[in-house]
Amino acid sequence: AFGLLGAVGLKMIWEALQRDEAEEDAKPASRGLVALVATAVGTSIDAGAVGVGLALLEANIWLIAACIGFTTFALATLGLLVGKAVGVRLGKIVELIGGVALIALGLKILLEHLAVLAG
Repeated sequence: AFGLLGAVGLKMIWEALQRDEAEEDAKPASRGLVALVATAVGTSIDAGAVGVGLALLEANIWLIAACIGFTTFALATLGLLVGKAVGVRLGKIVELIGGVALIALGLKILLEHLAVLAG
């Protein structure tokens, strides 16, 4: 998870710093298949770990899955709407912050698994 989040985060930071003014006015570029697959794999690993953890707790998986699904749908929709509204003005800054956040999240996961941080 650390490697995938770190790679996607570094790519986001690199792209935020490399963009020039002519590209800012153009239609946003596609992020590419490799970034999409890397994000999907990282998300799947994280979801798998959570699923195994919930199974070990013998929790009501149907209720938890419904809550996670609804929350994901609502927040993803809200994120798309907000992103569309402010993306043009704050695109580079937000992409840079997002890259740093992904790296920080990956580092936190790594340090928790190495027992450096108490989870």
